[in-house]
Amino acid sequence: MDSTPRQNLGISAYAWLKRDIIRGVYPPGEKLLMSHLKERYELGVGPLREALSQLVSERMVVAISQRGYRVAPMSLAELEDIYDARAHLEALILELAIERGDDMWEAEILAKAHTLAKVVEVKGPDDVLDVWDARHKAFHAAICAGCGSPHLLQARAGLFDQVERYRHLWLRETVFSEQALNAKRREHAALVEAVLARDAQRATTMMREHLMTPVPIIAAVMRERNLA
Repeated sequence: MDSTPRQNLGISAYAWLKRDIIRGVYPPGEKLLMSHLKERYELGVGPLREALSQLVSERMVVAISQRGYRVAPMSLAELEDIYDARAHLEALILELAIERGDDMWEAEILAKAHTLAKVVEVKGPDDVLDVWDARHKAFHAAICAGCGSPHLLQARAGLFDQVERYRHLWLRETVFSEQALNAKRREHAALVEAVLARDAQRATTMMREHLMTPVPIIAAVMRERNLA
């Protein structure tokens, strides 16, 4: 029997549910009722359970013994810890990338930086967020790719999954503010300059600072929305 359709349903359930949790459709602590999930996503129990299990492993959902699932809580302590870990790991990856990266690596960074800086025609606010976020992720991924270590990149991806809910709060504060976007453009341009100059000390310091700048913004939003 071909398992591909079932696998596809599981992947779809995971992607849709994860997106909704990240975007706050299901707030921290909310119980994820199977009856509601089946109706919203028009899927059966099997694919939804697979999706929930994957999200439990990513610490976005908590399994409650014999009582189903809840969206994982958020906290200021977790915010600080995840961002601090991510900033230090990305700085280490960048240091290795500067040591190991070749001309193609440099060219890819320049291409992604150019694409990120460009103003694009999009249909609405959510499209702006999606486009900028995708290009921002691609820019940082291009920088990190030069490290040449699949294991370090996998660890980075794991931290990125855990930070997504917090990061989305920052995105909404940043992407819709021209002043905030201009500040990010300047940070990115300065970072690219340091990376291409192969100045590891300056580039890694800038990377850590760059990745930690969202923390106070996110903390303020969390307090405002009683998420902390």
